[in-house]
Amino acid sequence: MAFIRPYKPTDWDDMSHICRATLPPSLDASEISKRLSPYLWTHPYPLLSPQSCFILDDGAGRAVGYVIGHADVRRMAQDYTAYTELVGGTSTDIPGVLPASLATARREVGPCPAQLDVLEPWNFPADPDSSSPYPPVNETCLLQQAYNPRWLLLESAKTELKAKVVEAYPAIMHIDLLPSHQAAGWGRKMINAFLQAIAAEGARGLHIGISGENTKVVAFYERCGFRVEPGGEIEGGVWMVRDVE
Repeated sequence: MAFIRPYKPTDWDDMSHICRATLPPSLDASEISKRLSPYLWTHPYPLLSPQSCFILDDGAGRAVGYVIGHADVRRMAQDYTAYTELVGGTSTDIPGVLPASLATARREVGPCPAQLDVLEPWNFPADPDSSSPYPPVNETCLLQQAYNPRWLLLESAKTELKAKVVEAYPAIMHIDLLPSHQAAGWGRKMINAFLQAIAAEGARGLHIGISGENTKVVAFYERCGFRVEPGGEIEGGVWMVRDVE
C-alpha cells in the first residue's frame, strides 16, 4: 500500500521520471525541456531543503509522487551556490547526492551560460516547416534559470509583481504524482504534510505557480485553501497563494 515518507537520496532517479512524466504538452514536446526540467523544478529542493520534501512511496520503495519546496525562497536563493556546485562544479562529494546522480546531473545540464543577468526569451520563433504545434524552447533560457536563483525563484523578466508575491508569500511548493496515483486523495495528504513541515520552520505564506496548460487543477488548490493571485497571467500561467497556519 502506498504511503508518504521523507525524501531519500535514492529517490533521485524516480523524481526525475515523475517530473518528466507530468510535464505540460509544450514541454513534453521538447527534448531540451524534458532533459532539463528536473533540474529547475525538482532537484534543487531536496538538496537545499530535504526536511520539507516528501515522497509518495508505492509500498515497494518506488517513488510515484512527490511534494517538495522550501520555507523561504529568499533564504534558498542565498544558499543556491550549493546547487550550482552540484550541476556545474567539480566536487565529487556533495552530501545527500549519490555519485551516480551527480554524474548524471552534470552530463544532462552542462556548463553555465556565458551571461545570467539578462534572461533570454523562453521560446525561439516558431519554425513554419516544423510539424510541432509548439515553438522551440530556448535551452539557454532554461539554463539561466537553473544557474541563477534570481530567475528561478525571485523575479520575473515580464513583471515586477512576482517579486511582491515572493515577499508576501515566501514559501514555495511543487507537487507531482504519476497518473496511476492521481485522483485518490494523495495530493491533499501530501500538501498537508508539506504545510506542517514549513510551518515548523516558521513559514507564514506560500506561493505556487501553475502552467497555463494545466489550469484544470486550480479548483483542486482552491479546495486546499489556495487563492488566485493576479499577475500570473502575464507569464501565461496562474499564481496561487495561501496562508500557512
